[in-house]
Amino acid sequence: MNTERIFEAFPAPSYRGTQEHALRDIRDAFAAGNDVVLVRAPTGSGKSLLARAVAGCARRAGEGAPSDATGAYYTTPQVSQLDDVAADDLLADLNVIRGKSNYTCILPDERDTPVNQAPCVRERGYDCSVKHRCPYFSDRAIASNREIAAMTLAYFMQTAGSEVFRKRDIVVVDEAHGLAEWAEMYATIQLGPRTVPFWDELRVPEVDDVERAVRYAESLAGTCTRRKDDLLAQDSLSPADVRERDRLQELIGELEWFVSDYRDPQSPTTWLVDQSERHSRDAGSAGGDDEPQGGPLTIKPMNPEKYLQHTVWDRGNKFALLSATILNKAAFCRQVGLDPDDVALVDVEHTFPVENRPLYDVTQGKMTYDERDETTPKIARTIVRLLQHHPDEKGLIHAHSYDIQERLADLLADFGVGDRVRTHDRDGRDAALEAWKASDDPDVFLSVKMEEALDLKGDLCRWQVICKAPFLNTSDSRVAHRLEEGQWAWYYRTTLRTVIQACGRVVRAPDDYGATYLADSSLLDCFDRARTDMPDWFEAQVDRLSRPDLPAFDPRAALGGRHSESGGRSSARSKRGSARRDRAGGTDPDGGRSDRSSSRSRRSSGSARSSPLADVWDTEN
Repeated sequence: MNTERIFEAFPAPSYRGTQEHALRDIRDAFAAGNDVVLVRAPTGSGKSLLARAVAGCARRAGEGAPSDATGAYYTTPQVSQLDDVAADDLLADLNVIRGKSNYTCILPDERDTPVNQAPCVRERGYDCSVKHRCPYFSDRAIASNREIAAMTLAYFMQTAGSEVFRKRDIVVVDEAHGLAEWAEMYATIQLGPRTVPFWDELRVPEVDDVERAVRYAESLAGTCTRRKDDLLAQDSLSPADVRERDRLQELIGELEWFVSDYRDPQSPTTWLVDQSERHSRDAGSAGGDDEPQGGPLTIKPMNPEKYLQHTVWDRGNKFALLSATILNKAAFCRQVGLDPDDVALVDVEHTFPVENRPLYDVTQGKMTYDERDETTPKIARTIVRLLQHHPDEKGLIHAHSYDIQERLADLLADFGVGDRVRTHDRDGRDAALEAWKASDDPDVFLSVKMEEALDLKGDLCRWQVICKAPFLNTSDSRVAHRLEEGQWAWYYRTTLRTVIQACGRVVRAPDDYGATYLADSSLLDCFDRARTDMPDWFEAQVDRLSRPDLPAFDPRAALGGRHSESGGRSSARSKRGSARRDRAGGTDPDGGRSDRSSSRSRRSSGSARSSPLADVWDTEN
């Protein structure tokens, strides 16, 4: 690594904000002998440009011994982030490669066929006459031979051990704050009807401990291997056969990794096993067997350091991990298997004026599962008042879950403001988002899980509402296990991290501005509990938190000149909305709260606070 190249490798014609100072700090951190540098860079600091500059410092061919690793990887867990990189002219030399399923075959009769199901993978010994022009193999060849290869974190991890994508001098991970969680997700093994092609033929035992799961995993891996070998023995496969073969190969690798890691006495990984009940439709050939039968299994690792060692840390000599929300260096390093003493932290100053990114307290109560029925109608009324307050500006509502999204959509429709509300479902998420962004109408987008990797600069969005503190699901066995061990600091820090990410969606440049409204009172409690982990620039936002002066509730004024018509979006949901509103109970006339003072740090007393779980318990994501 040649750190002196960092300035000439910066791709923009000039520096913005504190970028030059950040590059100097990053250079000095590597020059001091650190193999890993964490770069805590807030929204708008140009993380991708900083990442490109670091990658440009990688050893080049001819600068060392032939066996020395050269070049760099750029990787990010967010597909949308990779899309932004691919579209940025300043980052044109980051050669992007994606998984096979993202490319289509160019053979005349296969133009609608994904490359991972093309004749080259369906027929043994198939000699493709156009392989040199295949979009996937072309991109792969380019990325593998150029100085900087860019890919998603999933693809990066999947290519560990690949002869094509070998170890490089530098690895840059953008949006790295969730690295431990992504690794846990990728290393999780799901065994059920959707993931095991012959699930209905299996007799799955009741699994009551990890040792029993290991024995079953060994048996299942053997069965998968035999079925895969049978498929490989065929001269030609159908697309369905190809999908089964690839899934079996993937499953074999997952199961063998689990068995190997569990039996390695040096591995620090803790494994948890969840099993659901077996439904009658899953029984398959198990009928008539006296042995108790179990249902689908989920095998989960916690802090999979060994997995990260193989898929990430063995892939480079030097690492730059960038994010706005690596909140606690020691905790982050502990989760991903790094020694904090060998890791440097570089803080990049926030250059957006704090008055351009205000936080407002419009809390209406708690949105925990037990209190949601009472609080949601109050939040819906508050959203109506915010629509009145922002008659000509687009807004984003972070609903947190599809259940909350549906409840709010119904209530807003029943109030008569549905013509300014857009929603999405799981399948049409991206299309609905793009349609809302492209529209000039001052609509509000009622979204789920859009706290990260969303750029709503300028008039694309001027205000947003966080309806629920994004606590992790306490019914998840990993979360429950950590809380049983008393890891409440981790729990609130993880929630704070998501909130900070959400706050960054609507203010994207120093001259941009946008307001964030906090509707769940548990958010304020989270701020209190996680204050020691707050970056200074976000703490400044929290310290300025105030209650806004909103207009009195008037749905007609919220339409901004529009008038709801029969049969429109408002009337379509009114029946369900009325039922829910009646069931939930009334709200006070102006949608506000009369039982809370304006002090942000006020804490209540009583038995409800005897355990933090009383405030955050939830049963859904």
